[in-house]
Amino acid sequence: MPASEPTIVATSMGFSSRRRGPWDAQPGPVFDLMAELAQAGDAPRICYLNQAAGDQPTSLTIFHGAFAGTRYRASHLALFPMPNVDDIRAHLLAQDVIWVGGGSVANLCAVWRVHGLPEILHECWQAGVVLGGVSAGSICWHLGGATDSYGPTLRPFTEALGWLPYGNGVHYDSEAQRRPLMHRLVAEGTLPTSHCTDDGVGLVYRGTRLAEAVADRPGVAAYEVSRAEDGAARETRIEPRLLTAQSG
Repeated sequence: MPASEPTIVATSMGFSSRRRGPWDAQPGPVFDLMAELAQAGDAPRICYLNQAAGDQPTSLTIFHGAFAGTRYRASHLALFPMPNVDDIRAHLLAQDVIWVGGGSVANLCAVWRVHGLPEILHECWQAGVVLGGVSAGSICWHLGGATDSYGPTLRPFTEALGWLPYGNGVHYDSEAQRRPLMHRLVAEGTLPTSHCTDDGVGLVYRGTRLAEAVADRPGVAAYEVSRAEDGAARETRIEPRLLTAQSG
């Protein structure tokens, strides 16, 4: 059964490590949340889109390894060097959850547009497939945000899909350039009111409304950055609901 209304979960979180290295990942609690929102039942179908990192084989291996032996039926859509499925639209519409990995949000959106993914993903969103992702996979659904797509010095990106009418800031507590740049972009009007996430935090949108913030660890938060009447950026902390791990 699809989600009761169009749903996006935009995050700075995702997988956790079993402490034996990055190859030994396991799904974080955000995936159970998305499956619940999708009303997916006992065997959720989840598809991974990794175009922000150029469909790196190592990332695909980690993704499939993380879900091996769980209740999830995992697949991926690759676009490099060509699509790995015959009918992209049918494959994505058959999912309960679509998860978008991190990397370059500028490259992600450009590649998606070449292949007609924005129209297909919008149809999936409206049909009740729960969309989500981390970092670039969070910014892409918004109007834009701060990105390292162009180099180590962060720059504004304003050509995202724009379904969520806000800016988006990721890795807000772990990368020193993020907070001041988001404040500047909102203050100068490059971005509208923006929602930002510390590492370990996600934003749940029902339609285009921010329904709640969630976290996979204590002590972190989401934030709304808006432009005050004096033209300065104003930051408001949003306390997240702490998610608990479920059995895979």
